[in-house]
Amino acid sequence: MNEIPVSLLFIALAFLVILSAFFSGSETGLMSLNRYKLKHQADKNNGGARRAFELLQKPDQLISMILLGNNFINILITQLATYLGFRLYGDTGIAIATGVLTVVLLLFAEVTPKTLAANNPEKIAFIASYIYQPLLKVLFPLIILINWLVKQVLKLFKYKTRKTSTSNALNSAELRIAVSETAGLIPDTHRDMLISILDLEKVKVDDIMIPRHEITGIDLADDWDDTLDQIIRLPYSRIPVYSESIDNVIGIALMRKIMPLIMSNDLNRKTLQKITRKPYFIPEGTTLTTQLINFQQNKRRVGFVIDEYGDIQGLVALEDILEEIVGEFTTDPKTIHSPLYKDADGSYLVKGSTHVRDINHRFKIHLPSNGPRTINGLILEHLEMIPEAGTSLKIGGYPLEIMHIKNNMVKTVRIKLKKDSTNKSIVDG
Repeated sequence: MNEIPVSLLFIALAFLVILSAFFSGSETGLMSLNRYKLKHQADKNNGGARRAFELLQKPDQLISMILLGNNFINILITQLATYLGFRLYGDTGIAIATGVLTVVLLLFAEVTPKTLAANNPEKIAFIASYIYQPLLKVLFPLIILINWLVKQVLKLFKYKTRKTSTSNALNSAELRIAVSETAGLIPDTHRDMLISILDLEKVKVDDIMIPRHEITGIDLADDWDDTLDQIIRLPYSRIPVYSESIDNVIGIALMRKIMPLIMSNDLNRKTLQKITRKPYFIPEGTTLTTQLINFQQNKRRVGFVIDEYGDIQGLVALEDILEEIVGEFTTDPKTIHSPLYKDADGSYLVKGSTHVRDINHRFKIHLPSNGPRTINGLILEHLEMIPEAGTSLKIGGYPLEIMHIKNNMVKTVRIKLKKDSTNKSIVDG
């Protein structure tokens, strides 16, 4: 070996350092790939992406192969550098070679290639996949042996290995973060809808239902002429039908079935009851995700929310759930009588029966929503008494002024959207 020119040995050393850099950089590039983007590219028949995706399906074999190649190359580099140092400077050269080699490997075979690969994972990984796939086949017996030895060592420490095929699966919280970070990649409206779908699991029917005292329907105990006039004026396509009290609900009548009977003068209590569909009941506390599926399975669009005693607490329609995803429909009859009115000073007059979640969603504010559902309930819980008109208070940092009280309920409240930084809770009352 003394006959080999030093220049040739340096060229061999430089080549080995490049190989070491390739193994280091390609490992970082492959492990930095976005697995979901990679699968999409692989499905589009991108050769490099398809090979990289196949390699990552068995990460234990891939890592074993890369480490096997990288360590083998680094050992050759160490031996060659030591020989060169001894040949040029004797025993002193060995120490010099060790110091220089540490800097060279760290700079050119580790940090630099890994940094480049982390910033350009696809370019590095796709090129490497063309080399690694045939190399994996050649070294397969050795890799299997190494993996078996690794498992035996792990068993000594009583560590059970597990499959990695689902290690990249996202839970709902992680998926929500992933969708939130797609700004600029998909339209804002689409992103908002995707996030709203993920949030359906957190929202219950109690949070969006129409409270029982606000349910508008047909009372068969009323005078029939008044009932007929009410039917004509109602702006809904599905109307609750009951007798004397909503607790005695008979069902839901469809306006499309009522109108032909009106036109032919055949509508009466008997025919109305005949076309009324039996009521569909929803247990209190049902999540919107579950209820959306239940509506679909039961071929229903409207249901009555009941508590543990079977008493009706409110009404939920399919449209209410869809509004949680896409926002309010401009054709919703309820928008004719909006519960929110903007005043000249920029504040808003809000009906006491308005849901806190609706207020937060509409104004992008953060009133407490984990307690009472309505702004009336929130104020009463905060004050722990029935307030008088003119009382001012602050909840969640937002100033509120009670404008109207009736039947021990807050009927109207003024909300200022700008937070008050003072710690004073009740301003006047």
